[in-house]
Amino acid sequence: MLITFLLSTMCIYAEDRPYLCEFGVQGGLSYYVGDAVPHIFMYPQYAAGGQFRYKFTPRWALQVKGQWQQIKYPAPDEQGVPVKDNMLKNQMINIDVVAEFNFFRFGQKQYDTRIKPITPYIFLGVGMGVYNDYSKVGAYMPFGFGMKWKFAPRWGLNIAWQHQLFFADNLENNPLYDNYPNEYKMNGSNILKNDLTSTLTLGIVFEFARQKAVCRRCQ
Repeated sequence: MLITFLLSTMCIYAEDRPYLCEFGVQGGLSYYVGDAVPHIFMYPQYAAGGQFRYKFTPRWALQVKGQWQQIKYPAPDEQGVPVKDNMLKNQMINIDVVAEFNFFRFGQKQYDTRIKPITPYIFLGVGMGVYNDYSKVGAYMPFGFGMKWKFAPRWGLNIAWQHQLFFADNLENNPLYDNYPNEYKMNGSNILKNDLTSTLTLGIVFEFARQKAVCRRCQ
């Protein structure tokens, strides 16, 4: 009887095994801040992509994300001053790898009372973008924060506000804007005076690759 009880207890624990991987898609809004647009959330456009996440612990994870986005901004006049009556658009593809930190121990709450189905999180990493009608390639630093909600045993929702701080000042595909002096108080959004794009997205994820069971009987 004692052996049977112990085996059943171990199997109950095994049912609480987390899934280690996630795959999902996301979509939302995109905008740009730089020489032509000085403030956030001006001229919002569309963004969409996919993501893969590997969870090391309930607190730490690694995410790889590929995302298409479009930015919109005023064209410059002959002096390089933005003219709002003449708008331009630019498409880009970004691929980044970020480390994520959950403020709470995140997962499907079953027997471990420390696990929470909802948590805010922050992230930071490295990325590479293709922009200016896919003719230029540049590196950027992705960072931001968001919220995760595990609403079913293998399904979850993510809201993320991500920023891509490029190590360049040429996202506008126009020499009058590229590395332009701050004479008109433009591009003053960051200390590096480089261009920045941001996305506010909602994503849905599906979990797979469950953690191995404690014993063969529980598999």
